[in-house]
Parts: sequence; C-alpha cells; structure tokens
Amino acid sequence: QRQFVESGGGLVQPGGSLRLSCAASGFSLDYLNIGWFRQAPGKDHEGISCESSSDGSIYYADSVKGRFTISRDSAKNTMYLQMNSLEPEDTAVYYCAADTSPTIGRNLVCTEDPDEYHYWGHGTQVTVSS
Repeated sequence: QRQFVESGGGLVQPGGSLRLSCAASGFSLDYLNIGWFRQAPGKDHEGISCESSSDGSIYYADSVKGRFTISRDSAKNTMYLQMNSLEPEDTAVYYCAADTSPTIGRNLVCTEDPDEYHYWGHGTQVTVSS
C-alpha cells in the first residue's frame, strides 16, 4: 500500500518552531518531486513549497519564504518541513505530497499546483496561538 505517514503538527506559540515529517511507504521518493501544501478554514489548498527531483531546485511561496525549509532524506524515504518564526496566519492543516511526473519526463521543475501531485499525506493540524 502506497501511503505517507505524517507527524509533527501541534499547537505552538507565535514565534515558535515545528518540524513536520512525512514518511513514505510502498513507494520511493527518489526521482519524485515533493511538495507541502496547507489549507486554512474556508480557504483553498495553498502550495507553500516544493523540491524538484531533477536538480534539487526549491520553490517557496512568498508567505513562508525565509521561515520554512523543505528537505528530504532518501535513506529514510522521508520528507520534512521545518517551520520557524510561526505566525497565527500559518494555522492550517498541512499536507505532504509527491508528484510522480518526473519519472515520465514531465514536471522536471516542481509545481505548486496540487492537481499535479499523486500521493498525499492525511494532513496534520498546525495551530499557532498564544
């Protein structure tokens, strides 16, 4: 069974940090683009970061640039989102995702479009509040 197991969400005070993890099972993250998305109540999915498997290039949304860091550990088949200087506006359910398109020569540069992703985590709640 191909799935992600997400962990690391929770309640944190403004200015605090959290690290989200997504362990992939049943498939390898190698050669796949990876991405992080979030959805706040009443809002659409927002693509906040992605990493291209082809060249390691990384995208960050302006809303998280300079505060969040995406990474992956191939040995552990796990992807991460380090979140620093958290703000109340970061409160949302966070999802990890993987895009298999690079294996067929598409999306060599990762995209923040959620429709391009094939494997999804179940989501983890992040709440930033004092």
